[in-house]
Amino acid sequence: MRISFAFISLLFGVLSCASKPAPVEPDPKPEPRPVPVFETSYEAIANMGVGWNLGNTLESLWTGDTDGRDWKKWETGWGQAVTRPELMTMMRDAGFGAIRVPVSWGVHMDGSDKVYDEWMNRVNEVVDYVLDAGLYCIINVHHDTGADEELAWLVASPQGYERARARYESLWKQIAERFRDYDQRLLFESYNEMLDDSRSWCYASHSIGYDAEAAAGAYKAINDYAQSFVDVVRATGGNNSVRNLVVNTYGACNGAGDWNPHLLDPLKNMRKPADKVKDHIIFQVHSYPTIDDLPAMEREVGKMLDDLETYLVPLGGPVIIGEWGTFSENPTLENYCYYARWFVAECKRRGIGTFHWMNISDGMYRSIPCFSAPELTEAIVKGYHGDGFTPVIPVLENYDLDYKVTFNDLWSELNLTPSSVSLDEYKGITFELDRSIPADQLHVKIYGDSEDKYQYGKFSGTSATVNFDPEKIGTKAERITLQLLQEDGLTVTVKSVHLIRKDGSLEPCTPSPFWGCSVELIVSND
Repeated sequence: MRISFAFISLLFGVLSCASKPAPVEPDPKPEPRPVPVFETSYEAIANMGVGWNLGNTLESLWTGDTDGRDWKKWETGWGQAVTRPELMTMMRDAGFGAIRVPVSWGVHMDGSDKVYDEWMNRVNEVVDYVLDAGLYCIINVHHDTGADEELAWLVASPQGYERARARYESLWKQIAERFRDYDQRLLFESYNEMLDDSRSWCYASHSIGYDAEAAAGAYKAINDYAQSFVDVVRATGGNNSVRNLVVNTYGACNGAGDWNPHLLDPLKNMRKPADKVKDHIIFQVHSYPTIDDLPAMEREVGKMLDDLETYLVPLGGPVIIGEWGTFSENPTLENYCYYARWFVAECKRRGIGTFHWMNISDGMYRSIPCFSAPELTEAIVKGYHGDGFTPVIPVLENYDLDYKVTFNDLWSELNLTPSSVSLDEYKGITFELDRSIPADQLHVKIYGDSEDKYQYGKFSGTSATVNFDPEKIGTKAERITLQLLQEDGLTVTVKSVHLIRKDGSLEPCTPSPFWGCSVELIVSND
């Protein structure tokens, strides 16, 4: 059989074509990932409402050998209870819209500057409590700054910045990456009250007499830290590319007062960090005026707010008062409530956010949870929401409480009162235990108004009353504790504690750990 050459050529061509792979179409060019859309910093201030600080909690700090992984010891180390979700729900129902969560980090980092997983996980858990309650949350770098020369590793000086820069940027990278996918209700705050080499409050170099060169270096360092913070957070991408970020003035100083010409320098020398996005930077200061003279307070604070609008707002961002309270030693409740209501309302009118410093729910009150200062709480939330607002404010009297106290070490102490006590108003303290205690196991220790003044009250049995002795403690009891006198630990249940007023009436108190002990609440509703 003869096959023509033409046929063979045709067949070879067909087979050759069949053996060639089909051309591969190039993959379509990937679409650029859309930049998240977050509310602006101005919108955030309006939407977060009135705020509160979860103070003396995750930022607690002291020297010693406590393991940085042991989050519970650190969280409760300054007399606060372990934070629970119910506390955040209570704050929301009372009318608060935002919680600032101060956090210290240095003692919770290993030798390579990595934050311990146990600590990061606990911070994450508390942030979730806040957000799950529908609130805004601010987390920061807190007592890594400040006046403690041993533990405050962030210092406002050119040398301090260069020394700490790598560690600081590493820390913020870790925080930012952990929370990268969180929504706009989570804000980051760069640093708390950062001070210069001389640990000067009010303005840079105050402690050594004004030094223009040192002060200029301190203010430059503040702005350098702020820029590092913004750059590191933005570089982690995701929601962090547009997250609202908070930067503080030197020392979080607000410029109030007229006793020195340099008081306004922290405001005048603040700069807005360069940012890749517009309107996502917030400025923060703190404010603790004396309030014994209310008209004087209004003049001073009113001028302070004017100065914030003069020096910070034109930089291109709104302002929050991230901490506020009073330096008045024993303000009357009437004055404090007036001040709180006026201050919150005035700040709201000006578009300034406010976060009260902590003491409206303090110590073991947070475990219940209820408010330790209900009248002040009402003044704060009505200052923001107005007279028509009806807050839910649970108080101690709503509950029947026992306190199971475990003393761990010799001399460990339980706070019997949440704060100092003026002898002008109170004449003694009384308490009841669940069982009889021998006289050599516990006693009452009362700290007077100076370091060399103490009063001790020995007792035995199930209850005791101790009358204050002005000759031993002076004009006030700075602290009243129940102190362990034996080497072995001791567990006892405190049934009740009451301060005795001058007229003989009783005022209930909530015990809390001072040091070396823990408290477990036994709670039941009336």
